Amino acid sequence: MRQRWASAIALVALTVTQVHAQPDLSKHLRDGDLLFQHIGGGQGLALQLATKSRWTHVGIAFKQQGRWQVLEAVGPVKFTPLAEWIEQGSGEYVAMRLADADRQLDEKSIQHLLDAAKPLMGIGYDWKFRWGDDLMYCSELVWKLYERALGIRLCEAKPMREYHLRDSLVLRVMHERYGSAPPLDEPMVAPSTLIDCPLLVHVGQR
Repeated sequence: MRQRWASAIALVALTVTQVHAQPDLSKHLRDGDLLFQHIGGGQGLALQLATKSRWTHVGIAFKQQGRWQVLEAVGPVKFTPLAEWIEQGSGEYVAMRLADADRQLDEKSIQHLLDAAKPLMGIGYDWKFRWGDDLMYCSELVWKLYERALGIRLCEAKPMREYHLRDSLVLRVMHERYGSAPPLDEPMVAPSTLIDCPLLVHVGQR
């Protein structure tokens, strides 16, 4: 019995140590960094299967009034405090940065990104992943802000048909969204496409 309790206590201690050992990635962030996380649920799993990537959500980090916020399209387009943003996912996230950030992401450029976001604030989430501005999904928001504010195309959109669509869960979700006529030629940008962008460098992972 004592051995079982000792093992349980050791396991709890190891877990606590691992939690506290998580690096404070926020100390290394800069305005404009792209933050990727995994959000679960049916859509998250379907997106993982369709993109062959763990990362299903992305936003942009900005420091406002001394606190890190993440600009994201997760319901409406909005700013979410970093700690709250982390909690909405698995707790793990990756930060990526424009490779030439020292030159291209100065204070003026960051303001351009924020200005480009203003007309999109409050726009609802696009469950059908259309390439328009009436609704917005996460990676679409990030791509459009960088392109419109800075003229930087982080990657190229590709048609829906080029993703991995044969899994039964993916097919079921697509049927729920589109019926029998999915828009296979609709241009899309997934978080997986952005995180593999050669213009970005890895900052860290928590």
